Formats: sequence, structure tokens, C-alpha cells
Amino acid sequence: MKLKIYTDGACSGNPGKGGWAAIILDNNSNQSSISGSENNTTNNRMELLAPIMALKKIKKKSDITIFTDSKYVKDGITDWIKNWKINNWKNSNKKPVKNKDLWIKLDNACLKHKVNWKWVKAHAGNKYNNLVDELAVSNTK
Repeated sequence: MKLKIYTDGACSGNPGKGGWAAIILDNNSNQSSISGSENNTTNNRMELLAPIMALKKIKKKSDITIFTDSKYVKDGITDWIKNWKINNWKNSNKKPVKNKDLWIKLDNACLKHKVNWKWVKAHAGNKYNNLVDELAVSNTK
């Protein structure tokens, strides 16, 4: 099964009330969305939680492209995480990696599927990125 997932996170204040959202599209352009919120969180945690929650919904091993407007998420999961693991979850400044709990969950969720990550520019007219942004922001109210 080939799927496309658009994810976004938002926060009202940072830290503050946060919202996350994901839109899942299948081969036939059937669309479903999930979203949620947390109190006293950060934008980056919400950006990470969106793909974690979306991947949890996919029960069968699938070929998935995840679209995110967060370079933090895309670069973290495709590049930085390799060194974090080698360096015992320390970043390049020898400091503990922030949001380690969520990075581990995201990494484990990706192992169950074939996941390709794509960065999309925020607020640039991409229909699904705009929709997922609206959903995430609505959860920060």
C-alpha cells in the first residue's frame, strides 16, 4: 500500500498549549485526518508527535511518504539521529538530545514501514500542508 501523510505541529506560546495533526491519503486519494493537543508543550514536540501518531494508525506494512514543513523533524530523522545513536543520544555540542523520548518513538515507528521524508515549504499554497496546519493550530486554542 502506498500512502502520503502530511503532518504539522503548532504551539500557542513555546512552551504553551500545543496541537498536532496529520492527513493520511491512500492510493485512491481517500483522506482521513487525526489530530490532538497537549498542554505545556513545545512546537518541536508537536511536530514530532504528528508523524508518530500517523504512523501508529497504519497497521499494514506500507510504502509511505511523509510531508513535513519542519526541517527539525526531517533532518533529525533522516540524518542527525544516526550520530545521536552512535554518541549515546548526545548532540554535536555533547549535550543530551532534546525530545529523545519522541525521537525514539518516531524511529521505531518508521522501522515498521518504508518511509520517505519530504520537506515542504510552510504557507506556500500546498493544499494539504495548509489543511494540516489549520488542524494543528485549531488544537492550540
